[in-house]
Amino acid sequence: FDLTTLVKVGHSFADHHHNHHHNYHHGGAEGEVTGRRSRRGSDGKFARKNSSRNGGGGAGTTGGGDVSPRQQQGDANDGKGKGKGALTNTSTATTTTAAAADQNQPQQQQQQQQIVPASSNNNNSDNLLRGGNWHGNSDLAELEAEHHEITKVKNISKIIMGRYTVEAWYYSPFPHPYNQLDSLYICEYCLKYMRKPKFYLKHCSGECPHRCPPGNEIYRENNISVYELDGKDHRVYCQNLCLLAKLFLDHKTLYYDVDPFYFYVITEVDEEGAHIVGYFSKEKVSAEEYNLACILTFPQYQKCGYGKFIISLSYELSKREGKPGSPEKPLSDLGKISYRSYWTHVLLTLFAEQKGDENIQIKDISLMTGIKTEDIISTLQSLNMIRFWKGQHVVFVMQDFLKKYMSEQKRKKKKLRLCDGKYLSWVPHAERKKGGGAGSGGVGGSD
Repeated sequence: FDLTTLVKVGHSFADHHHNHHHNYHHGGAEGEVTGRRSRRGSDGKFARKNSSRNGGGGAGTTGGGDVSPRQQQGDANDGKGKGKGALTNTSTATTTTAAAADQNQPQQQQQQQQIVPASSNNNNSDNLLRGGNWHGNSDLAELEAEHHEITKVKNISKIIMGRYTVEAWYYSPFPHPYNQLDSLYICEYCLKYMRKPKFYLKHCSGECPHRCPPGNEIYRENNISVYELDGKDHRVYCQNLCLLAKLFLDHKTLYYDVDPFYFYVITEVDEEGAHIVGYFSKEKVSAEEYNLACILTFPQYQKCGYGKFIISLSYELSKREGKPGSPEKPLSDLGKISYRSYWTHVLLTLFAEQKGDENIQIKDISLMTGIKTEDIISTLQSLNMIRFWKGQHVVFVMQDFLKKYMSEQKRKKKKLRLCDGKYLSWVPHAERKKGGGAGSGGVGGSD
């Protein structure tokens, strides 16, 4: 592996993390996989509290479901241990940037101490609103306190959706008179929400003409189907989806401004129709090259491996675009675990398939996997695979460790559910011919 860029990127990785916190915004945004750093801002991050709930499939930036926190799969073995290893060839690299980074650390640490993210547990409002777009405005502090008071108690006890009754976890701003109910009835095909069971039964027994989400079907493998929706063309459906998702995501703040996003809805298909399993959203234009903003696996489908499937789908789209991507930063602790587990699996599988005499660079791995170079490097560091040897940085691939990891994967009864590119029928939007919109699909609420 040619890691000439590794020294620069690797030693500036901590600085990169500090910069994310420094630019933390606290406003409306889609970001759930992380606290947002986009032009719209956000208080979103992986719903860390979700980890106490039952279920696991959403890997979120918090597990699979914010990438949901329920799927807390740990990283693979840390790569420590003895065994035969291989030092891959690298080009000569200097470590002057390391010294420079060390000199800048005191200043960076001082800046970091002055920034308290909006997600801080500190109850002091001055600290809570420091950094990002917040500048200690007393009126904003009062609004924040009022918002917290309103949303700290869930307003809907449970939802009835298809053949499932699901307990809600968090507050969601459904409009009046749907926002203070013991039970909310939701059509799993059009996401129309209703207050009374008689109207729900009437709707599901014949009134609803839909048996799948609106938009275009882009993936079909066995009984799994994925639909792509433009938030602008299917505004009402996507708004309903965000309101529904908020019942299971603690820090989601975007509900109505869905136009700047694409939504990818994952479904299980049977003779009755396509039942919604989860979704993820991504910005249409992301200066930071984020390939995923918000992700959720609904509780009734968690612990089924859909979190990893959704993550792998987001990277499959990045590979088709020819632009490596990354989830929105900074990741929560559970988000790091979920993504690190996926990155580890992809990289170790790739290494196991490579011949010993092949010489590929980090940027080549990035293009092959769709994973950004900084995420690759951080994963290799966590596996203790980056060493300093004979004056240069190299990737140390332990053959015994690779064999052990691959044999463990083969022995597992429950295989990882990942997206298979051969079943994906999708063309990047930049390559499509300009055409008319598909209309504003979806329906709102009703009695």
